[in-house]
Amino acid sequence: MVYVFALLIGVVAGLRAMTPLAAISWAAYLGWLDFSGTQMAFVGHIVTVIILTLLAIGELVSDQLPNTPSRKVPVQFGTRIVVGAIAGALLPGNIVIGLILGAIGAVIGTLVGANLRARLATALGRDLPAALLEDFLAVLGALIIVYLV
Repeated sequence: MVYVFALLIGVVAGLRAMTPLAAISWAAYLGWLDFSGTQMAFVGHIVTVIILTLLAIGELVSDQLPNTPSRKVPVQFGTRIVVGAIAGALLPGNIVIGLILGAIGAVIGTLVGANLRARLATALGRDLPAALLEDFLAVLGALIIVYLV
C-alpha cells in the first residue's frame, strides 16, 4: 500500500509542486513520519517546516496570477517530476521504488491536473474557481496521504 501512496504523493506534486514536501515535513514534525536517527531528520525540524510551508503558500498564491507559466513548460514540468520523486522517496518503503513512483505520479498529476483544470475553468467560465478547487484537493490529498502512510 505504501507504493500507492508514493504514486499519489507524486500526483499531488503534479498539481502543486511544493505541497507534498510541506505535508511530509509537517508529518515528520508531528510524529506521523519518523526520520529520527537518519540523514533526513532535518525534514521534521521546525525550520524546514516553516520554509517548506512558506514555499507551498507562495506557490498557491502565485498560481492565481495571470502571468504564471503553464505547469507543462519544461522548467515547471521538470520541477514537479523532481519534487514528486523526492516526495515518493521520503515515504516509507524502498527509496528507489518510491522515487520512480513519485516521478511517474508527478507526470500523471501534471498532465491530468492541467487538463481537468482547463475543462473545469471552461465549464465555469473562469479559472479562479477551478484553481482554488485544485489547491484544496492538492492540500487535502497530501495531508491524507502523509497521515495514512
